[in-house]
Amino acid sequence: MDIVTTFDEVRAARRGVVGLVPTMGYLHEGHLSLMRAARDATDTVVTSVFVNPLQFGEGEDLDRYPRDLERDAELATGAGVDVLFVPTVEEMYSAEPVVRVTVGYLADHLCGAFRPGHFEGVATVVAKLFAGVQPDLAFFGRKDAQQLVVLERLAMDLSFPVRVIGCPIVREADGVAMSSRNVYLSSGQRVSARALSLGLERAVDAVTAGERSAPALVDLARAECASTSGVDVQYVEMVDAVGLQPIETLDKDAILAIAAFVGTTRLIDNAHFWIEGNQVRSELGGA
Repeated sequence: MDIVTTFDEVRAARRGVVGLVPTMGYLHEGHLSLMRAARDATDTVVTSVFVNPLQFGEGEDLDRYPRDLERDAELATGAGVDVLFVPTVEEMYSAEPVVRVTVGYLADHLCGAFRPGHFEGVATVVAKLFAGVQPDLAFFGRKDAQQLVVLERLAMDLSFPVRVIGCPIVREADGVAMSSRNVYLSSGQRVSARALSLGLERAVDAVTAGERSAPALVDLARAECASTSGVDVQYVEMVDAVGLQPIETLDKDAILAIAAFVGTTRLIDNAHFWIEGNQVRSELGGA
């Protein structure tokens, strides 16, 4: 595996069909599942490691976000990555960016309502990666559901010749969605964090039993979190899977999304639902 720091070096290493896996590092099995998916589908796998300052708001964890490049390089090698792209801030932003990507109403709900400017920062850095790396395919996890929808629209609306691939959530053995921020949790907080996935499981079970009322499904997920000590719910919403707007009835592809603080750590999780004829297919991901 080559470790490079400039766009020129990445482009020089391209061979055949190129798959890109953008990350902020401190890799876990969720990231590695994306790299393996890219390995199966492409000739050259590029993984970027860049903690993007544009997507962190005031008071967020930019300075303390976990970093371990040596460990990341070892894990990426094991997952079959060909090129590890580790740009400096100066390589990504040679000057303070004046031109940025806005995402409009896609940021009105869910995380966008609580993290102003976050998705502008995400869309801007990914647009730079799409332009600089020039991948054919780009792989993102469905845990960051709002981000995935934003980036699908980014590729479509700005005519990037890249196909955005969404991959299932990868969970720890206890059901907690894998996240680099899980390292912040104490052992007791880790137990409390299970409430997010348990609430989603309750909702999925209800859908399987025939429930289609979005408010009822939201209430099931919220109740599990509300009854768990140490969990402070920020939002629970059922939104359509294309425009991320709230819905009242599960009659279209949708996402049931949760954000909550466990201690001082903000966690997100979700379940996806797809309408297939008269049936609803659900996805929570898994170990």
